[in-house]
This record gives sequence, structure tokens and C-alpha cells, in this order.
Amino acid sequence: MRRLSWILLAAAGCAPGAYLGAAGPAATTYQVTILSDANAQGNSVNDFGLVAGSFTLPSGALHASLWAYGRQLDLGTLGSGAGLSSRVQWPVKNLLGLISGISLTDALDPNQEGWSCGFFLNNPGFNVCRGFVWDALGGMRSLPTLGGTNGFATGTNDLAQTVGWAENTVHDPTCISPQVLQFKPVVWGPLPGQIQALALPGGDTSGAATAINDRGEIVGISGTCGFAIGGPTGKHAVLWQNGEPTVLVNPNGAPYWNTPMMINERGDVVGFAGAPGDAAGNFTPPFMWTRAAGWVFLPLLAGDIAGAATSINASRQVVGYSNDAAGNLHPWIYENGVVTNLNALIEPGSGLTGPIALLFDINDEGVITGSTTTGQAFVATPVRAGSER
Repeated sequence: MRRLSWILLAAAGCAPGAYLGAAGPAATTYQVTILSDANAQGNSVNDFGLVAGSFTLPSGALHASLWAYGRQLDLGTLGSGAGLSSRVQWPVKNLLGLISGISLTDALDPNQEGWSCGFFLNNPGFNVCRGFVWDALGGMRSLPTLGGTNGFATGTNDLAQTVGWAENTVHDPTCISPQVLQFKPVVWGPLPGQIQALALPGGDTSGAATAINDRGEIVGISGTCGFAIGGPTGKHAVLWQNGEPTVLVNPNGAPYWNTPMMINERGDVVGFAGAPGDAAGNFTPPFMWTRAAGWVFLPLLAGDIAGAATSINASRQVVGYSNDAAGNLHPWIYENGVVTNLNALIEPGSGLTGPIALLFDINDEGVITGSTTTGQAFVATPVRAGSER
């Protein structure tokens, strides 16, 4: 976990707060379908079962991928260079067939920042990174910035609005080298070329939007420029409604790494949070926020010290992953106050060549996608107790 060092870094520990539930049995088992056998990740699954993520080419380049109805489609990149990489990193929940993510381009970054994309894409030449939206008719198109060099796209809703973050032209003294330019949370669309920066809580200078629902509610982070990947930029977890920011207050008071990962159509939010004294982000607990209960910390699997909640569906099933002190990764599902290792729920004959390590998304049918320790991308479909098999 610690090697991931970012918004998807799941580092949790025993921080103060109201922890929900405890580990225990679950009635549901899962049938696994393998999407790709090596060097791939399933990071998004919508309610039609379309899965997006990434896979590795024989050349070593990483490409954004779509798995649909038994077929895999390489989404390509925003450039012509053979070594350029792209990926879908966040859950993309719309039913329009719009896929959003990040891609390197042929242009070179004059500031050689590495940017947020550098944590997910190998970029030794300091190529510019941009957010993209892909559709079946037009392919992959680049999303504009706020005048700066780089951008990063996360989710897209059914109104064709995409969220993420983008650089402007301000050289911000709160940036931590090699980061130079300030960046803002943004909404692109619904029309091509449209971009709008979101307001930040008072005193904050930079931020990022990580997810959006069909009501236009957006979640993300805000703080100082930092190194464009969380940390001090995650001083505040933020919910935007009608463009107005509301801080979701971490009850343990940590001023970093407070990062919502997903918001469902009910307005429930999940993610991971900072822990007091842990500026490096090595011990951030997973959380869920609802209007009724406010902010609560989710339980960890027995023996684990760190975790992140990555997605939540309409039934408030939450998926994520966690690690023990040795860095071993464990996938979990949380429902009805119980957290369970998904590896314990997989039916025989799954085709898995190694244990599941990471869970990134769950749709409203309870279908889960993620990846294994051996690099297999998969979907896990629930088989309800007592149902036909």
C-alpha cells in the first residue's frame, strides 16, 4: 500500500472516531469472470456491466481498456508515440458509454513536473498528461486545462459532465517541487470544450474533483498545491452542491489525505482520511459519510493496518482494499456493518491464478471489478444464498 502513495493509497490505522461493525460471515458468494490474464486492472463497472481500466501491451506501454460483452477494446492514447500510456483510473458510472481517464501526449512538459499522472503512468520523458473522454463514435478526445499544462479526468455522469483537476498558469509558492503550477477542481462538459473551475473553501488554493453523480453532486479534495497527488492538497474533503463547497469534517482533525473516492446517487460518500501525525499518508483509515450519520470510520479486516474505501453503490455496499504491516493487500466488501475479505467468498473454479488484491468499483447490481496479485483483471458477480446456480 505504501508504495502507491496517493489518492488510491490505502493506509489506515486505529485513528479516533466511530468505527462501524466488525468482521463476520456474509451470505453472498461470487462467481468470477477473468477479463485479462496478466498486467491488467479493472477499475470501473457500470450498471450495464461495462468494465474499464487498463492493460499492458507487449511493448510495456499501458493503455486504457474497455471490456464489453465479452470483448476487449484498446482505447489508445492522446498521442502517436508508441511508448505513450493511458488508463482509466477512477470508476466511471454513466450509462452513456462515455469513458474518462488520463493519457500522455506527444507534447513535452516544459516544467517537468511529473504531475498527478506520474503516479499511475510511466513517464520518463516528462510528456504532458491530459484528461480524456472516449466514446464509440469519436474515440478519445483531450480535455482542456485552465491555461496550464496538465489535467486529470476521473468520473463522468449521465449528463455528460466529467470531473477532475487541471492546472492554471499560477506559479504557486505552496507547490512542492517538482510541482510548479497551481491546479483546481474542474467540471468539463456537457458540451465539448467546456470547462469550469469549482470554488474552493476559504483559504485553500488548489484541489481536485474525484467523482460526480447524476444530481451533479461532486466530491473531492482541497488544500494547498503540494505535490499534486494528495497530502496537503487533501486538507479538506469537500462536497460540492450547485457549485458550492461544503467541507466534510474528519473528526480526528488530520489536515491531510482526506480524500473522497466515490459518491453514489443517494449522496453517500466513501474514501480514506488522514490520521493525526501521519503527514506521509501511511496510516489513513477508510470512511463513509452520509447525511444521516455524518462521518464514520469503517472497520478493517483482522490484522490489517491500512485501508481505502474505493466505491459505494445505491445499496450502500462498499468495496475497497487494505494491507497488513508487511504490505500484503486484501480486498474487502462492507455491508450491513460487516467487512469481509472477498477472497473468502469466491466460488470454486474461478480461474484466478492468484488471490484478489484490489477492488476498485461495485455497481448497483453488486458486480465488483478489480485485480489480482498476478495481474488479472476480473469481475465478480454475486450469487445470492439459495439462488439457482
